[in-house]
Amino acid sequence: MTVHAGELEIGLPRISVEVCVCTFRRRELAETLRSLGAMDIASKYSVRIIVADNDLEPTARDLVAVIANELPFDVCYVHAPAANISLARNACLDAANGDYVAFIDDDETASRNWLSSLLDTASTTSAAVVLGPVRALYGADAPTWMRKGNFHSTHPVWVKGEIRTGYTCNVLLACASPSVNARRFDLLLGRSGGEDTKFFTDVYRAGGQIAFAEQAYVSEIVPDKRATLLWLCRRRFRFGQTHGHLLGKNASFLDLCWHTFLAFAKAVYCFCTAIIFGLSALHRNRSFLRGVMHVGVVCGLMGMREIQQYGQDILVATGGDNRRAS
Repeated sequence: MTVHAGELEIGLPRISVEVCVCTFRRRELAETLRSLGAMDIASKYSVRIIVADNDLEPTARDLVAVIANELPFDVCYVHAPAANISLARNACLDAANGDYVAFIDDDETASRNWLSSLLDTASTTSAAVVLGPVRALYGADAPTWMRKGNFHSTHPVWVKGEIRTGYTCNVLLACASPSVNARRFDLLLGRSGGEDTKFFTDVYRAGGQIAFAEQAYVSEIVPDKRATLLWLCRRRFRFGQTHGHLLGKNASFLDLCWHTFLAFAKAVYCFCTAIIFGLSALHRNRSFLRGVMHVGVVCGLMGMREIQQYGQDILVATGGDNRRAS
């Protein structure tokens, strides 16, 4: 289903950009789409929004159709069932035909210069991938240590002066880049998470540069169910698992032993540091969460299967397993 915006201005835009939003039963999608419609973007860019609905039934179709009438861009709705985020991401890439593809989550809102800042950085760096920051917005009931530590915001990690992986909650892809073109997200990671880490690690390993646009920020309200230490532990553990699997891929036995020993030693160090900082909730929990992540790395190196985060309600209802769906 394609909902058309008004007539384009005279003169064809030279650069086309597809903004992709994967959604699963989130009413916040409406605000995400409205924020995209309010962006400041130069007339030389042609923008289209692609919404991939990852629910078993097309539950977001009507909402998208209503909001599309408010937006200055064309909106394409794609039904990509069910409860496997890689399926939805790949559906967006399959539906896109622009020079650039951007991803934003369905519970985020874009700043007015979000897309233009990503595109400016892509132009000046010729990078295959450009990441932007995600600013977490906490409610009044969130723990003080969590708000002070800003644990839910997202920024890239630099290793020896370069970015070696990324995330899909705020990113721009240059479709013509050989490291990006025809690449897809791993379906086997579509319910555990980590599919984005693997995707961007593979882009980097294929020679693609990953840049950062500091001003291209999006905002995300942290719901109460995520404002807990347990949720952060699960998140950090899964990050570690994915990293461990990537480290262990094609590694020799000696390298595997070294990576496992190093991750185990880091975990012990972090947990000991957490004990030392026992009276400071911020420093204690920061060290503890780093330890949990390194435990995840050990488990990933040992081949432990990722915990399943998405689609459990659908799988229970249908009795199915769509990890290998295509």
